[in-house]
Amino acid sequence: MDAMEIDEQILPRFSTNVLQLMKSSQAQHGLRHGDYARYRRYCSARLRRLYKSLKFTHGRGKYTRRAIVESTVTDVRFLHVVFYMAERAWSHAMEKRQLPDGPNARQRIYLIGRLRKAVKWASLFSSLCSNKTDSRTSLEAEAYASYMKGTLLFEQDQNWETALACFKNARAVYEELGKYGDLENQVLCRERVEELEPSIRYCLHKIGKSNLQTSELLQINEMEGPALDLFRAKIEELTVSILICVANIHEYQITCIRLWAAMEEARAQQAASLTEFNWLGYRFPVSNPKSRVSILKAQEHEKELQGPTAESLSAEKKLAIFDKLFTAYHDARNTIRSDLVSAGNAESVKDDLNGLDKAVGAVLGQRTIERNQLLVKIAKSKLNRKRDDKSEKVTRPEELVRLYDLLLQNAADLFDLISSGRDRKPEEIAFEEECQRKSLAFRAERCFYLAKSYSLAGKRIEAYALYCRARSLAEDALAKFESISNKDEGTIEELKTLSKECRANSCVEHATGIMEEEKAPENLSKKISNISLNDTATKAEKYLLDKLDVYESAVGDSNTKAAPKIERFPPAFQSIPRNPIVLDLAHSCITFPVLENRMKKERKGGFISRLWG
Repeated sequence: MDAMEIDEQILPRFSTNVLQLMKSSQAQHGLRHGDYARYRRYCSARLRRLYKSLKFTHGRGKYTRRAIVESTVTDVRFLHVVFYMAERAWSHAMEKRQLPDGPNARQRIYLIGRLRKAVKWASLFSSLCSNKTDSRTSLEAEAYASYMKGTLLFEQDQNWETALACFKNARAVYEELGKYGDLENQVLCRERVEELEPSIRYCLHKIGKSNLQTSELLQINEMEGPALDLFRAKIEELTVSILICVANIHEYQITCIRLWAAMEEARAQQAASLTEFNWLGYRFPVSNPKSRVSILKAQEHEKELQGPTAESLSAEKKLAIFDKLFTAYHDARNTIRSDLVSAGNAESVKDDLNGLDKAVGAVLGQRTIERNQLLVKIAKSKLNRKRDDKSEKVTRPEELVRLYDLLLQNAADLFDLISSGRDRKPEEIAFEEECQRKSLAFRAERCFYLAKSYSLAGKRIEAYALYCRARSLAEDALAKFESISNKDEGTIEELKTLSKECRANSCVEHATGIMEEEKAPENLSKKISNISLNDTATKAEKYLLDKLDVYESAVGDSNTKAAPKIERFPPAFQSIPRNPIVLDLAHSCITFPVLENRMKKERKGGFISRLWG
């Protein structure tokens, strides 16, 4: 066996989740909002920290680049350096692509150059991982390099067959990796495959093996992700170039023109049909086209949330739709307020715009309450769930109290907005009463979870009082909801369940408090009997190593913050034997002889006698 084979057996194989590293870095540093400049700055800062921690700097005075080769990689952080070099070049190219007016000729040359750099670093990353990492990391690095190469060819508008092969290679790797690992890894791989699909279909369209339909283009436009930004930019670029260069239209350009024209025509027709906004019996005219488009987008998102397919949507998808809906309504309100500023002294126009602003604000408040109710539903589903995974977060009652505080604030703001007018219609008065009923129900729920938090803290008296108060509020809200003609059966059932839970929990707290009070003298006597002057007996706490013969948990409840009691640290002092002490007991019993006659006597005399001896 030669030295090379020995080195290959001794050197460890590194392992890293490339896709998870890429997704977490992009999501946490700007790409969740499409900010490529921020992500590029993060990659630069990350590279500086890696160079410094690895002591792999490029000289002080004169810059001398140190290459990373296979023999250099003695730490997984060297692979991170190559990865972030590729990410920095790619994000710089995408930053140039996202310019407001698009990249000009010079900027496009620079963009292509940065993509070539990204492909170079990604290829180096793949080759290093194939020799220094395990098989899974090597496959992910190969898929990453294939995606970078396909992105370069996609931007250059050439070699569509090669680009298609690169994208398909990346998709095949992620599909295979998505079958293994934990749930988070499977979700990431599935999302990556969905991000690659539009690019593959577009390459097939360019080759002539597929045709993109209008509905498919709309679905792709609604998808999100950094991998789709280049695809959307390519579609917009093709549309603009088609309008400028009509003389040189090809077959795919004709298809894009038809798609774009159909989309714009449908939007224009829908926006033109929206001439007024109906709310609580009022009809407010909508004259500004921008306001019409924004309100129309918001109403489309409302249909998604309230349509027949709403029950099949996941909670994360609903929250994303709510975010888009809020953005559309905020854009509409900004346009309306700009029109108010430019309205001048036209009182009738101002009244219509003020009414429209109030109506849009009220609808926005209603949707905000619905979104917070969805968050409450998600939190309740995690309240009593046992934590199987350490990374899974369990909801505490304090979090639900905070959410109900938000709901109460939303209901109060909506009530103030509705009651701000003078002449009100019966619909507005009925809406105010509905806000009051919802506010009372929110107060009952908040009081219930506040009592639960006190119960977990061991405060029985406070918890009992709060449970009784929550039951009283729930019964009042239930009576108000049952008194109206249009009964909300779902809310009525929730309030009935809440009242029963309040009664049951109040009884439990009452009984627990009595038991603790009865056991208090007994526990006190036990504690007093265990008191000792010895330091080791003062601590009544028992640890896991002291009770190995008893099946009792040393970790405690997952909702408490107490540290697990396994063993005392630092350990207590222990007495140990030491060397014997020798005492001279015979010294006081011995009579010693008198030696004064043998001692030298001092001579006494004057100066002369001392001088002559």
